[in-house]
Amino acid sequence: MLLYRRRERGDTAHQLNGSMEKMKVTTKASLAATLLLASGLAQADWSANIGYASEYYYRGIFQKNSSASGGLDFESGGFYAGTWAADVGDGLEVDGYFGYGFDLGELGLSVGYTGYFYTGDFDDTYQEINLGAGFGVFSLDVAVGEYENFDGPTQDYTYYSLTAEHNGFYGKYAGFDQDFEGSYFEFGYGTTIAEIDLGVVLIFNDEDLNGTDGTDEALLFTIGKSFDL
Repeated sequence: MLLYRRRERGDTAHQLNGSMEKMKVTTKASLAATLLLASGLAQADWSANIGYASEYYYRGIFQKNSSASGGLDFESGGFYAGTWAADVGDGLEVDGYFGYGFDLGELGLSVGYTGYFYTGDFDDTYQEINLGAGFGVFSLDVAVGEYENFDGPTQDYTYYSLTAEHNGFYGKYAGFDQDFEGSYFEFGYGTTIAEIDLGVVLIFNDEDLNGTDGTDEALLFTIGKSFDL
């Protein structure tokens, strides 16, 4: 996830962060956890996905140029669980998640857990509780988490996002609170052509997320495919 790593550890090789949701198309056509919470669970009991992003951003924060990803998901009766991995240059980011989603009339609700783990020194472990609600074209997601922060003190964070989606187009405002700060706007469009998922994403993040003075922006493209097993 690479949140504030440069400030905490003096790393100049990466910019600050926060879809291939990992932006599971958002920036993780991959953040399977986000898509599962925001839009409901997959129809198949078992499914797999592969993807590629021209730039890997997660929660408004740059992770890596040109990143491939893949994941495996299980769903049954509202319960979901899965894993997802992406190339972050210095090893892999490997996510694990599970949760439960249900409907109360037209209101969709979900609760779950996500852990972000790394095989190299790109970043340290994040673990969080995920809460989601959706009504009509709108969805609200909140994550309350803890960052192990290598040899430094453990840090707490809250992530929040409000998304509106219609006919493949979406807009999102999101940000961080507690030990992490910063916010961003994200706009995108996703479609499926010949069973291939295609997406384009435009991100505007503030100086707390990009490590520079003022607002920064990024335009990225995603391609992916899902398989029922």
